[in-house]
Amino acid sequence: MPEIIFLGTSCMLPTKNRNAFSILLRYNQENILIDCGEGTQRQLRQLDISPTKITRVFLSHLHGDHILGLPGLIQTFVASAPEKELIIYGPRKTKLLMDYLLNLFVSDKNRVRIKIKEIESGKIFENNEFEINCAKLEHSITCIGYSLIQKDVRKINIDYLKKFGLKENPLLGDLQKGKSITFKDHKITPKQATYLKEGKKITFILDTKYCKSAINLAQNSDILICESTFTKAYKDKAHEFKHLIAEDAAKIAKLSKSKELILTHFSQRYKTSEEFYKEAKKIFKNVKCVNDLDSITF
Repeated sequence: MPEIIFLGTSCMLPTKNRNAFSILLRYNQENILIDCGEGTQRQLRQLDISPTKITRVFLSHLHGDHILGLPGLIQTFVASAPEKELIIYGPRKTKLLMDYLLNLFVSDKNRVRIKIKEIESGKIFENNEFEINCAKLEHSITCIGYSLIQKDVRKINIDYLKKFGLKENPLLGDLQKGKSITFKDHKITPKQATYLKEGKKITFILDTKYCKSAINLAQNSDILICESTFTKAYKDKAHEFKHLIAEDAAKIAKLSKSKELILTHFSQRYKTSEEFYKEAKKIFKNVKCVNDLDSITF
């Protein structure tokens, strides 16, 4: 099953218990990083995942706490997997950033296979299983939020097919494509023998102030993963630095009609996430605060 692993859940600075921000999205052959904060490679090693398994990196913005793991990741690719291509998506100036990093840390450019895609809004990736869309948020610099949308999948109704003795057979592939089949003189239709499993929507809202764009991007999400840097006691600071408080994240979840809210990206001034949970829970019932290396499947 697809899995999301929270590699780092801290805000600007790593702490004793929280690494700098990064999320790993594992989906069959794809291993996607959402941001790559300092220490991301070590968090991957904690899970026995080789950094060279990463296929794509989606950067929300170019602040240090979201990108300082990139130099190390690039060096690992150069040293251990020069034949592999790494695709990096990010806002305007991502190409400029990568040019600087490659000039600083890579002496042999022939050992680098990195593709850079600067993005702003709309669909930016699609395969047979899911697509990823993005939209601009409102932070102190250009920041991008992301949504993964699974495609609907036609599943086989095994119980129904048992009465025909139809189990493993190439004909099942036709049913999954929505075609009727004939088996032992029995006509079997997709309507009878299959059902449609609706895909889920996972949205990632990183550094931003409360804004309509975040609500629109998160619309009807099954899971909304949202930054929650401060509690309401530091509301003025959140406004100053264009971050969300827990209440803001909960309002986004409620107005977007999301089903579940997961809070992350906590300021280092907090020893626990209990205050975040309590404040968000008053507005949105299905809320969870994550720690480093927590994971969820969907």
